[in-house]
Amino acid sequence: MFRLKPLSDQVIVITGASSGIGLATARMAADQGAAVVLAARTEQALTKAVQEITAAEGRAVTVACDVSRREDLERVAAHAIASFGRIDTWVNNAGVGIWGRIEEVSDADMRQLFETNFWGEVLGSLVALPYLKQHGGALINMGSMASDRAIPLQGIYSASKHAVKGFTDALRMELEEEGAPVSVTLIKPGSIGTPMPQHVKNYTSSEPKFPPPVYAPEDVAKVILHAATHQVRDAFVGSSAQTVSTLAKIAPRTLDRLSERTLFKAQLGPNPPSPGDNLWNGRSAGEIRGDHQGSMIRPSLYSNSAVHAGLTTAAAGLALAGIGWLAMRRRAHGVASEISSATGLWSDTQRAASRRELAREQRRAARAISSG
Repeated sequence: MFRLKPLSDQVIVITGASSGIGLATARMAADQGAAVVLAARTEQALTKAVQEITAAEGRAVTVACDVSRREDLERVAAHAIASFGRIDTWVNNAGVGIWGRIEEVSDADMRQLFETNFWGEVLGSLVALPYLKQHGGALINMGSMASDRAIPLQGIYSASKHAVKGFTDALRMELEEEGAPVSVTLIKPGSIGTPMPQHVKNYTSSEPKFPPPVYAPEDVAKVILHAATHQVRDAFVGSSAQTVSTLAKIAPRTLDRLSERTLFKAQLGPNPPSPGDNLWNGRSAGEIRGDHQGSMIRPSLYSNSAVHAGLTTAAAGLALAGIGWLAMRRRAHGVASEISSATGLWSDTQRAASRRELAREQRRAARAISSG
């Protein structure tokens, strides 16, 4: 059993670090003493980010990089070694999106999304592994709630995140079987308040939006950095992500119906589409949060609890209670009650912003089980 280093002793490589989750993670890691290597296609945004980090006495360097090219990723690794001497954690975070019905999306755009979202993580992992194996380290891949549950209007994005999950799970088993000192983690966020809706390739007539609740990018950064210092198999960000994943396993057809009724309108905002996208070329970004058209960006108590051992036990107990309750309801009352149960849990996730979220949900689950 190997131990991961504390953040203050780590060198961390982060792809997709010019905005959103990647930028939030780089800033947070540097604030906690890590040396960070920021990689992305938009050199201007990277330069600005590094200037801000070094101005706060942090350690950071940048590398302009297209993650679909192995030679670019090898250059990132070489620059990390030249600058800081080693790599302790590698975060494959770069990603792009497409909003639109699958039949309307061009073949070229579908393939390009996979070049970044899937091949970028595959190639990044393969480039990172020889360095991580030398002294032990963490490989962290960015999945999504869509790794477990497909989302209409984001069909190709969902397919790429399913593929990332399959690759990551297989790689983890192979590394564990050979005894490699590398922790492999898949991060699965729900709706996160990044600028992604303004950056996606959009085939609709409205600006995309994420279904609420929308969680803070900084919460994803906390979970990533927790995985950099603790051996974690996978981690959700946002209670809604875990709820949807659970429902996808125990009531998939019901979730299909719910998605068909709600997720088409819920993913299209009132604003007109933003000009341009980052599918084929990087955009000058440099922002962690985006415009979410009326949805409040909120902290996730569920995810914050996941990085504290005492509250993690409570969260796990709540999840098991909820699964048991739904299973009993499904067996006893059939599809009608299954729909009612799923709808109730879906609504619960939208109200989960309160700091008393865990206690409230535990009481609700306990009442449901005792009366079921």
